[in-house]
Amino acid sequence: MSEEEIIQYQTRGTCSKMIGIGIRDGKITRAEFLGGCQGNLSGISKLIVGMTVDEVIERLQGIDCAGRGTSCPDQLAQCLIEYKNQSAVAK
Repeated sequence: MSEEEIIQYQTRGTCSKMIGIGIRDGKITRAEFLGGCQGNLSGISKLIVGMTVDEVIERLQGIDCAGRGTSCPDQLAQCLIEYKNQSAVAK
């Protein structure tokens, strides 16, 4: 089993300001949002634990909140896309 990677991502265009995610062996181990709708974001955080990075991206990318062109779930997907791109470059 590999070591857990911790990612912090500053969101853009949403009420939440920061997302912290733990990833081990390609799966989400934890997720926390700073700011935003805490009930909904706590629910999303619990639902994605155990999912693969790709599953989360597939399900959440492109979700819009009130015509902003993004949302907290979409920002989570953007964070994971950035993580994947950086991981690919590092290899």
